[in-house]
Amino acid sequence: MQARQQYYTPYYNIVGKHGGYPEIAPTREFIKQFWRRGETSDYESTRRINPHSTFLRSPAMARIEAVLLVSGGPISLKKLVQVAMIADQKEALEIIDQLNFVYQSQQSPFVIELLASGYQLLTKPAYAYWLNRLHNRKATLNLSTIAMETLTIIAYRQPVTRAEVEKIRGVHCSEVIKQLMERGLVRIAGQDDSLGRPFVYETTPLFLESFGFTQITDLPGYVQKAA
Repeated sequence: MQARQQYYTPYYNIVGKHGGYPEIAPTREFIKQFWRRGETSDYESTRRINPHSTFLRSPAMARIEAVLLVSGGPISLKKLVQVAMIADQKEALEIIDQLNFVYQSQQSPFVIELLASGYQLLTKPAYAYWLNRLHNRKATLNLSTIAMETLTIIAYRQPVTRAEVEKIRGVHCSEVIKQLMERGLVRIAGQDDSLGRPFVYETTPLFLESFGFTQITDLPGYVQKAA
């Protein structure tokens, strides 16, 4: 008689029992070897690895998920650890990886992303159409072509003066820059050393969050401006 196949080690930890079924959590090794390689892109592939299990969240996972759900915006890892009462930041990161594994393997519309100022529970872009219908909402940014062009120049050339932006665009930009500042996407970063010491502008953390970037170097083709 063949020995019964062991499904839980090293890819799952048995953390308890619930209703006669094992309560399990995927290990970090499982996430590295399968989810991050894209081999568990659907729920059926996960079932083939562990066909008898039903995933149940540990109390720590449930707390982190709940905090992210009601935070209303990105939350720093330090604050997440404090509010959810997790042992340390390393454990919090492992739990975030595990939650993302669950979302990915079960084709959930949710994903936890690292943005400029912390982690946030988001819905995937593929569901934007239906969410817009439900809330009858418009795109958060809804920038005009002129505003988007100006914002792009500032993002890639920052810190940059208004004169430099206008030289690239060929038109006056003072009103557009003012609108971008009112939207919280651009701010004054200081003054240039040139004649008259004009203001220089840069993008804000809200810009990064709005476009899904962690840092400015995540922009496609971004090259750090020489000092």
